[in-house]
Amino acid sequence: MTKNIRYALILLSICAVSAFLLALTNSITAPVIEEMDHQSRLRALEAVSGGLEIGEQQSVIGVPYIDYMIPLTKDGTVEGWILGLKSAGYGGEMTLVASYARDGAMQFAQLLGHSETPGLGKKAEESWYMEKFKNTGSSKPVPTSKAMLSDSDAQAISGSSVTFNAIAKAIAAGSDWAKREGGVQ
Repeated sequence: MTKNIRYALILLSICAVSAFLLALTNSITAPVIEEMDHQSRLRALEAVSGGLEIGEQQSVIGVPYIDYMIPLTKDGTVEGWILGLKSAGYGGEMTLVASYARDGAMQFAQLLGHSETPGLGKKAEESWYMEKFKNTGSSKPVPTSKAMLSDSDAQAISGSSVTFNAIAKAIAAGSDWAKREGGVQ
């Protein structure tokens, strides 16, 4: 019996030391990771702003796919918005930012976070992927199916239909929101 108690105390000591070391590592790395995430988000906002002044983030409640909006201004006039979009891809939740003109045209988009399949859904990280959606949403509809794409574009995204549909639905929802906010219907 005393042998079992001794083993239990050894295991308890190992667990306590491990828990302490994990907590210490987390306390050191958490602020660094948070700062890196913040800087990555700022770079993404700059990349999609189109050179316009980035305003303050505001929550958007009750609109599917849209989490927040940031007005884009020039000389104090709202020229468009950056929208924080969320959708569900093959690997789970996907987050992206996209900028829109007042008429609902998507200007620039960038994927922020996802868990898509390497080699297939991860193609959405590449700059050419979002070009399929550029300047759509006003007079030209957002391509929400592969049938709306050219043959070469459809082949380029083959194998990642779920990812494409998730991004397309989010971008289309953002375009509809921008049209309503911009007074274009």
